[in-house]
Amino acid sequence: MNNNGKIGVFDSGIGGVTVLKEIVKILPNEDYIYYSDSKNNPYGDKTDTEIIKICDFIVKDLLDKECKIIVIACNTASARAVDYLRKKYKNINFIAIEPAYKMVHDYSFENPTLIMATKGTIESEKFNLLFHKYDNHKTYLLPCVGLADIIEKEDEKALEKYLEEYLEPYKGKVKDVVLGCTHYPLIKEQIQNVLGKVEFFEGSNRLAVHLKEVLEKENLLNKQKEKGSIKFIDSSNSELKEERFFKILNNYL
Repeated sequence: MNNNGKIGVFDSGIGGVTVLKEIVKILPNEDYIYYSDSKNNPYGDKTDTEIIKICDFIVKDLLDKECKIIVIACNTASARAVDYLRKKYKNINFIAIEPAYKMVHDYSFENPTLIMATKGTIESEKFNLLFHKYDNHKTYLLPCVGLADIIEKEDEKALEKYLEEYLEPYKGKVKDVVLGCTHYPLIKEQIQNVLGKVEFFEGSNRLAVHLKEVLEKENLLNKQKEKGSIKFIDSSNSELKEERFFKILNNYL
């Protein structure tokens, strides 16, 4: 595998920008291809068979574009497709995001916690193994059906109504919130408007650190001195999504 190859990052939409921004901070000299699959968003309500077929198509496309490693920035895809992908593509490393529940165990074990994730993530075997391993017995699981789609569409009124309805029962009950979908860090302010001041946990930074470790181990770090490039692809060919993606990314970097 060529160390001048690109890093492929894919998500069910633009939510994975919250992962990419952490990666770019640590690995600014790499070249990236970001694949936003807004055509098939949301993943959380799809079957395993559907998700695997979608992810397989994206991986083939990223490999055709000379990606040397692939980051799955979608929690649902990571939970339900990564095992299949690793078995099929044995010569490529997959770095998969997962809900940052272990961080609660390590740093905030005593606090009541809310895990917000897609239905697909919460019902997955991979998530349940993680959850039961680190369960603090003070944790609520909230399958946020349709929330990623609302965030993707930038529907502020629908978002406010959704959060009021689904988060109100946890107001005053939780101190920590695990953001188990990469879209959710985009609405931290709106979540706090309902729940009050809470501590957020997300897995993006740890994934970025792990990615760098794998690239170093495999001797795949890009040696170029100049800042790398970022190419955006959207499966529905939306120019508006590309504009929003780079606006969010530039706000972080």
